[in-house]
Formats: sequence, C-alpha cells, structure tokens
Amino acid sequence: MRRMRKERGISQKQMAQAIGVSPAYLSALEHGNRGAPSFDFVQRVAGFFGVIWDDAEELMNIAARSHPRIVVDTSGLEAEYTMFANRLSEEMRHLTREELMEMVSILDKARARKKAAP
Repeated sequence: MRRMRKERGISQKQMAQAIGVSPAYLSALEHGNRGAPSFDFVQRVAGFFGVIWDDAEELMNIAARSHPRIVVDTSGLEAEYTMFANRLSEEMRHLTREELMEMVSILDKARARKKAAP
C-alpha cells in the first residue's frame, strides 16, 4: 500500500482523508504496527487506487498476512516443524532482504505444488 501511495505521489494525509481513516492509522498499518486491516478497508484502498479485481484479490491476501504478531500452530506436526517455527521467530530479524526473498520463493514453490496436487 505504501509503495502504491508513494509511486502516485499521494501523502498519507490525502489518502487517509479519501478513504475515511486517520493518518495515524494509515501510518501504523504501513509500518506494521496494526493488525490485519478489515475487508472493508482493503476494498476502500483498492477503490482508491483503481485496482482491478485480480490485483485487489492479491491486495486482500497481503492484508490477511500483514498482522505483526502471529501464532504458528504446529500441533500435530513432527518436532522438526516446531523447531523450524521457533528458529524462524528467533532469526528472522537477522535475515537480509535477499535471504528473506529466497525463503518466500521456497514457500511460493510449496504453494504451487500444493495447488497442483490432485
């Protein structure tokens, strides 16, 4: 959202006023200091930017994954999965952007495999 806003030269104050939220709320969202925004908020953002439906769906997916404090439920999984989740929570602040994007790529491949499975 911040990237789209900045690319269009729109201030937080202008955008906040246009979509009916406070600039402080918008700032907190952009900096990851608020929980995942509501469906209604995402719809207003999509409308504000004139985002087409396919892109709006991706915007909603991003919003759903944007909560700054998450819980990873590894119950029922093997111990290695729990160890991985804990290790990730400890080390993620130390990853470079490149390392982070490598991990996202691995997760994207796993998602594609899951979707392709019968």
